[in-house]
Amino acid sequence: MEMKYHADIVINKEKLSTGKSFFVAHCVNLGIASQGSSTDEALENIKEAIELYLEEQEEDYEKLSLSKDPSIFSIIKIKK
Repeated sequence: MEMKYHADIVINKEKLSTGKSFFVAHCVNLGIASQGSSTDEALENIKEAIELYLEEQEEDYEKLSLSKDPSIFSIIKIKK
């Protein structure tokens, strides 16, 4: 039976010193980061990075969630 694991990913928009924007995807569970020019590209790149990492560090699968209900992240606005 194939196991399905969930990784918690946070994506932040960053800017280079040139002003160009890019997106950094960080896997909270494994401490791995990747980037892309869009959120979709950053997600594709972090998925590939996680898969490559886990090929070498199979014991770290235990750091990922096996729950059927993965974590939910949200953005909230705080007014001052």
